[in-house]
Amino acid sequence: MKVLVVGSGGREHALAWALTRSPRLSELHAAPGNPGIAGLASCHPIRADDPASLVPLATELRVDLVVVGPEDPLVAGLADELRHRGIAVFGPGAAAAQIEGSKAFAKDVMESAGVPTAQTLAVARPPCVIKADGLAAGKGVWVCHTKEELDDGLSAAERLGQPFHVEELLEGDEVSVFALCDGTGALPLPVAQDYKRIGDGDEGPNTGGMGSFSPVPQLTGAQLDELVAAVHVPVLRELRERGAPFTGCLFAGLMLTHDGPRVLEFNCRFGDPETQSILPLIEGDVLEALQACATGSVTDVALHASERAAVTIVLAGADYPARTDTGTPIDGVDDAEATGALVFHAGTALHEGRLVTNGGRILNVTALGATIADARTAAYEAASCIDFAGVQFRRDIAHA
Repeated sequence: MKVLVVGSGGREHALAWALTRSPRLSELHAAPGNPGIAGLASCHPIRADDPASLVPLATELRVDLVVVGPEDPLVAGLADELRHRGIAVFGPGAAAAQIEGSKAFAKDVMESAGVPTAQTLAVARPPCVIKADGLAAGKGVWVCHTKEELDDGLSAAERLGQPFHVEELLEGDEVSVFALCDGTGALPLPVAQDYKRIGDGDEGPNTGGMGSFSPVPQLTGAQLDELVAAVHVPVLRELRERGAPFTGCLFAGLMLTHDGPRVLEFNCRFGDPETQSILPLIEGDVLEALQACATGSVTDVALHASERAAVTIVLAGADYPARTDTGTPIDGVDDAEATGALVFHAGTALHEGRLVTNGGRILNVTALGATIADARTAAYEAASCIDFAGVQFRRDIAHA
């Protein structure tokens, strides 16, 4: 099979890595890709948000499947345009992608589907959560425990220039639950937990994600199947009844409260950096599963999770999340990989043959171990091999 991966981050590097493990793969392409992906695929200098160029590229390459990584092109309708050309796509059309593109739409779907979620508040009073309605690169949520935090959150939400709402603040463990969906059925993947704040102890502003680990001990096996049946499947049914069948990765952000699981949000794609922890644990043909979702039924596909654990550390630029970092030389990637860890490129570039920074989150270091503690030790050992001016990363990822 010929496959085109759309995107340029650590998530897309992890997807490319997983796809190359499939005996079904004959050619792998990426647009635009990154220096890490370039070691696995033929990269084409076309942005993920440029459907006018992506669709002709997929047609010219005669790919059998397009795997769309980021949410923006999905919400904008890239999958629809590809399907109109007869090209199979792993990723929902624009109507179904509104499950992430609009918080109001997602709330309406959950209410109709009977899926438990946080209650919307008519008046903003702490403690509460402010959520931007549309896409905000993972930075459209403000958790407000105090009046000062509420004032700051309201000001930040207003600056985004899009609608927002206020909802109750739920307490508990937050987890990311992914399922590969064919429009009707859902195939669960290992559960992950990520870390959104920039600083240790969940201090500082929100980011796109500073690390992750998988599995989450309290959600495995039958419990995971029950959760997907209660959360993902009703949403799939509701979207299908609305004429917007969801084909792709349906990602539920859940809070495990004392009163049971509550959905915080839905996303229409793989998570980042959760994917970097999940995919290395998959035993089975990921390409087969993605193709089955895009072209038929995922019912007969079997993906098994390893009994091992994975931990991912995100290495970010000095001023992230306020600013990106470009052109800073990076050292030690080969040394990190020599420890046995996987290093996924998230914001890198090549300048005169030298690997340099090119983004906010620069590299993702993933290590496996018999336990979460073992994987954590291995991940930090590998991360310590990598150096660039101003590098920052959290020291408490997967800390018990």
